[in-house]
Amino acid sequence: MTTINPYLNLSRQDLIAKAIAIAPKLVSIPISRRLLNYGVWVLAALAFALLCKNVDMTPAVFAKGFKNLLRFFGGMFPPEAAGQEIRILSALAATFAMAVSGTFLAIFGAIPLGLLGAKTLVKQPLAHFLIRRFYDVFRAIPALVWALILIVAYGLGPFAGVVALAFADIPRLAKLYAEAIENCDPKPQDGILAAGGERVAILRFGLVPEVLPVMASQSLYVLESNFRHAAILGIVGAGGIGFELEERIRIFAFDQVAWIVIAYVICVMLLDTISEKIRSHLIHG
Repeated sequence: MTTINPYLNLSRQDLIAKAIAIAPKLVSIPISRRLLNYGVWVLAALAFALLCKNVDMTPAVFAKGFKNLLRFFGGMFPPEAAGQEIRILSALAATFAMAVSGTFLAIFGAIPLGLLGAKTLVKQPLAHFLIRRFYDVFRAIPALVWALILIVAYGLGPFAGVVALAFADIPRLAKLYAEAIENCDPKPQDGILAAGGERVAILRFGLVPEVLPVMASQSLYVLESNFRHAAILGIVGAGGIGFELEERIRIFAFDQVAWIVIAYVICVMLLDTISEKIRSHLIHG
């Protein structure tokens, strides 16, 4: 049996009227709504223009900076180490050592704070609230600020960079650890408790086996991030590859800058690849 489409013989005006009757919001947008939409876009454009003006982001400034940028990139080719390969590679090794040391210090500091910050382990709401606010306060201070403070206290060198990375990462890792602990399945812990297990046994055999792969994966991710941050800290005096990079930019040795950047990018890619494989193995087995 053939079904006849009831809309075939309707005129264009009738079809529009039917469509408005069925879905008025999809077919007809009120003029007030259209004006509101246009007004929002106009206000957004004006706000963007004011922000650009406040930060001197004008076409003239952009054109001038673009010319300097082209000259900078032109001086980077061909890349040349100028006989400083050993020194640059040693600086890369120092940067990696700084990242590893800072990450390990952060892990040791974050584990107890993560346990205290997990509401499944610390039942008192006030204690949990205070610990979480402690995380928030110190997470707001970036590693660069810590480095500037510690360089004043301890002088130039990698020690200030290591401690700066640790101070910046402890609250961040503690928050991640606490959330990982809270998301654990409580059944293994309840089973050990029902069997008469003590608190230490519950943590050792009920919590650690489940949360350890997640915590290890998070720690590896922080290590990747710290290798990048350590290079930035070197620019402000913490040593490593950042110091070598800043020194060559200051003397306009752009070909050596290119060589350092290429070597650094290769190291970052290798670290990311290895870390990704390890994290995948920890999570998925």
